[in-house]
Amino acid sequence: SEREVVAQITRSPLAVVLTAGDTWQRPVVIWVARDWNHCQFFGEVCRAGLDIEESVKVNMGSFKGHALPGTFFYVMGIWWSTKCILKYACKKYKRTSYFGSKALFQRIEILEGIVEIFMAVTGMLGEQFISGGPHLTLYDYKEGQWVQLLGWHHFTMYFFFGLLGVANILCFTISALPSSLVKLTLSNALFVEAFIFYNHTHGREMLDIFVHQLLFLVIFLTALVAFMEFLIRNNVILELLRITLILLQGSWFWQVGFVLYPPSGGPAWDPTDHDNVMFLTICFCWHYALSLIIIGVNFAFVTWLVKTRLKRFCPSEVGLLKNVEREQESEEEM
Repeated sequence: SEREVVAQITRSPLAVVLTAGDTWQRPVVIWVARDWNHCQFFGEVCRAGLDIEESVKVNMGSFKGHALPGTFFYVMGIWWSTKCILKYACKKYKRTSYFGSKALFQRIEILEGIVEIFMAVTGMLGEQFISGGPHLTLYDYKEGQWVQLLGWHHFTMYFFFGLLGVANILCFTISALPSSLVKLTLSNALFVEAFIFYNHTHGREMLDIFVHQLLFLVIFLTALVAFMEFLIRNNVILELLRITLILLQGSWFWQVGFVLYPPSGGPAWDPTDHDNVMFLTICFCWHYALSLIIIGVNFAFVTWLVKTRLKRFCPSEVGLLKNVEREQESEEEM
């Protein structure tokens, strides 16, 4: 008779066994799941006749799956820091309009919105249509269960950042809309991301939960600072702090990928070793320090570039700028 291969889960939350149709046959453990969500997905893969190893790597978590959003956040963090510092320098050296064209900055904002939408759509399509993805199916009525909810988590996160891109374009093409709507939309997207990651680690092991808790912490703090930016406008310190946390979020996504899914067959981290948690606590602080250093170096470079360009093309204004700097320093001291 035909022997239907099915996946079964033992009482142990980490063991997945494969048995044949005959109940007397001894089960063989062929894969160790990371949590119950992995176990459920394993059964779905077996029923669908998909490639088990490849599907698990792509959908339930992979190095690439963490590197992609990490790269997005890091690229946007570098760009936002450059734009913020450039605006600050142009405002400080307000006697020149060489860099400070309002129309130029408006075009930059529109282009930024297009890039944000592109990144969001790329992430959404990747979560839906990779091998074994849900393919826009939220609930399987035949099997009576939800389909790839973790993928839908990520899809939702990307969607709200896509709304940020839409807000960027609309606010700088429709004069009736306030520009502060962009800050509110950014804060909203970050709060949604924080909420998603807060509910992202049910049933996982200690190390997995810990690295995602740190990720939730930095996302929530970023959302909070972004909301403060919405309330307190034109505060360069708040903006640079938010960008620093964006960089931290991007680099930590990469770190999570290295910890949970070491690339190129690297040594695996023991998910139950408390020393790993202790090290990652220090590592998180190092990531934060690196983000601060990058912001500081970028600030020094951009302000130096503005001064150099100004001396080159507007030498008559250099003396006036020095006087303005002295006046500002005197006011700050008072």
